[in-house]
Amino acid sequence: MEEEFRDHISTVNEDGKRIWVYPKKPKGKFTNRRKWVSYSLLIFLLTAPFIKIKGDQLIELNILERKFSIFGATFWPQDLYLFAVILIIFIVFVILFTIIYGRLFCGWFCPQTIFMEFVFRRIEYWIDGDWTQQKALDKQAWNAKKWGKRILKHTIFWLISFVIANIFLAYIIGSDALLKIILEPVHLHTGGLISMGIFTTLFYFVFSRLREQVCTTICPYGRLQGVLLDQNSMVVAYDYVRGEQRSKFRKGEDRPAAKKGDCIDCAQCVHVCPTGIDIRNGTQLECVNCTACIDACDTMMDGVGLEKGLIRFVSENGIKNRSRFQWTTRVISYTVLLVILIGVWITMLAMREDFSTTILRQRGSTFQIDEDNQITNIFEIDLTNKTKETFDVRLRSSEGEVKLQIANERIRLPGEKHVRERFIARFPYKVIEKGTHKIDVIILGNGEEIDRVSIKLIGPSF
Repeated sequence: MEEEFRDHISTVNEDGKRIWVYPKKPKGKFTNRRKWVSYSLLIFLLTAPFIKIKGDQLIELNILERKFSIFGATFWPQDLYLFAVILIIFIVFVILFTIIYGRLFCGWFCPQTIFMEFVFRRIEYWIDGDWTQQKALDKQAWNAKKWGKRILKHTIFWLISFVIANIFLAYIIGSDALLKIILEPVHLHTGGLISMGIFTTLFYFVFSRLREQVCTTICPYGRLQGVLLDQNSMVVAYDYVRGEQRSKFRKGEDRPAAKKGDCIDCAQCVHVCPTGIDIRNGTQLECVNCTACIDACDTMMDGVGLEKGLIRFVSENGIKNRSRFQWTTRVISYTVLLVILIGVWITMLAMREDFSTTILRQRGSTFQIDEDNQITNIFEIDLTNKTKETFDVRLRSSEGEVKLQIANERIRLPGEKHVRERFIARFPYKVIEKGTHKIDVIILGNGEEIDRVSIKLIGPSF
């Protein structure tokens, strides 16, 4: 059956056992471009937590303190709606990107692929050699040379995994907190050290054992592309119109006259594939569009004097009808939707307030009447300062007959912090009409109004 290969993944045999992939070291134009992209992204990933903009990390996702910094902008739980819109934008972008470019993100920008192919795999090539040498090393008996290579390789893998785990932690708790933990005695952070060991082991296991299994069976994006791709999506594909019938190359042979295609059946595209597939079988979920097969095929085509591009970025319609990429209704619709969502998010970001105030009645309380025959209500105020400036906060009522009293008379609100305090609203009977009355609480920061919140006063209904 021609489509039998789709019944199982390429890295599992008929007995359900894993087939270990030994990809040949790729070389060529696209590989060199991927190196530049990958190493640039690696530098960014490793340094972003340590780059500061106005005192804040370039990127920090501090779940513990509920503080998120992205390119110098700080967001708090009150800004959750902005993250909701960002999430929607990301989903629409992923859909649009996949519709147009297939799984290109996986092969060129995904951290899993970047670390695997341009860090761990490079170390493996350096220690164990290229694919044939790796196969031979795995099959040979254990001796001093093999033990030495295995210990060296896996020690380096573990150390790199430890660095990755620490960088990952810096994104969560902040680089300053991480450096403090590193410089302080170990016994003060035993729990953290155990957690770090767990994360290090996880990363080590992913890059030393799971490898391509993450892309082919675990990552949901690989499954998602199956419902997003269409015949106009640009993917790494084999030009079967030009390539078939496959046949070994013979010098001086007139292949068109012999009804032979340009594919010389060298299998170099299979040897370099990091997920172990044969791209000549057509578009497959396991393909991460890494372009290694393009470089391998172009090298062989150049060597035998045939035209390059037998494997290239092209759509199914591009192969079948020799047509260029087309802006279909589907692509245009998603593009317009993405532009609108980005515009909405920018507008919401521009309208975001620097302060957030929440005032709630103290839980379980109603009203009281004090010795001066005044009605009192107790409230809790939660203030969030999204700026870096510190404010001395006072509360004032919009109505002169209603007095607001804080225990400390003044609230000190540091930059990028939130505080919670209680205050009492005291007012005479005449303020209340039918048991309730609404007023505005004016929040003053350093003498100027920074926010205003409406509250409801309650009292006797007679």
